[in-house]
Amino acid sequence: MLAPAVTNARIASVFEEIADLLDVQGENPFRIRAYRNAARMVNQQGPDFAQRAARGEALGKMSGVGADLDAKIHEIARTGTCALLKELRSEVPRGTSSLLHIPGLGPKRVHALGEELGVHSPTDLVSALKSGRLRQLRGFGPKTEERLLEALGARRGKKQRVPLAVAQREADALLAYLQSSPAVQQAIAAGSLRRHRETVGDIDVLVVSDQGRAVSRHFVAYPPFREVLAQGAKRASAVLAGGLQVDLRIVPAESFGAALLYFTGSKAYNIELRKRAIARGMKLNEYGLFRGDRRIAGTTEESIYAALDLPWIAPEAREGAEQPAPA
Repeated sequence: MLAPAVTNARIASVFEEIADLLDVQGENPFRIRAYRNAARMVNQQGPDFAQRAARGEALGKMSGVGADLDAKIHEIARTGTCALLKELRSEVPRGTSSLLHIPGLGPKRVHALGEELGVHSPTDLVSALKSGRLRQLRGFGPKTEERLLEALGARRGKKQRVPLAVAQREADALLAYLQSSPAVQQAIAAGSLRRHRETVGDIDVLVVSDQGRAVSRHFVAYPPFREVLAQGAKRASAVLAGGLQVDLRIVPAESFGAALLYFTGSKAYNIELRKRAIARGMKLNEYGLFRGDRRIAGTTEESIYAALDLPWIAPEAREGAEQPAPA
């Protein structure tokens, strides 16, 4: 079956990442060059190239692309990734892929940072910059330090935002993948995506399951992910090939409505709901609506709104403190 959103660009990006990771590891430059060439050749093909590869069709001769690379093109077109990329990712410390996406850092510099300073993540890099250790490396002068600090500051301060349609397409493909697991009872997108904001900074996904670890394992194995940030029985986070972060929450059925409400509303909206609950002698959080220690609502959003004397409010209206209006 064709993997979600597999395109020529996706196949090429897998080859580029393989080349980068081989470069970080100091591998044979001829092998690295072969993958970069394959990425370039794939990007030059027609719009139906990825679909033909996914169907297992012969692709014809491409300069510098032999049988091994041809087989990998077919594998990526079918699955969205390939075994070699997974192997290479497992061989480098977590965070290496993130370093490769920082302006001013190429594979050779990332290799030097790891080998000589033990820097394997953006957090490590910030520490090395602040302590002055980066100056120990050849080619890392004051101007490079300044550029890296600017890039890291922009990275922390400005989350990537994408148009709603792009985020929706990514979320739909991911939800279809998650629902293919028998451990998943229900899966839905929350956050600004569910509120239909014009742009989306990340994708929040809520899953109902009593098999959290199985769901988390299935989630992090999603082929379009380029990096896994966290993995646990209740939550996990990963980054898609395009840079969009996905945060997963796994909840029991009795808390589904409360969690969906909590992870859909804006911060201001959620504060107003909690204030309303407190005014009525109750406590509202992502696990349910409680009176004392007794959960009185939480399975559905409607049950919580009803207990707070409110009609159900559409997600796109859950933005500011003007909602909910007092009864």
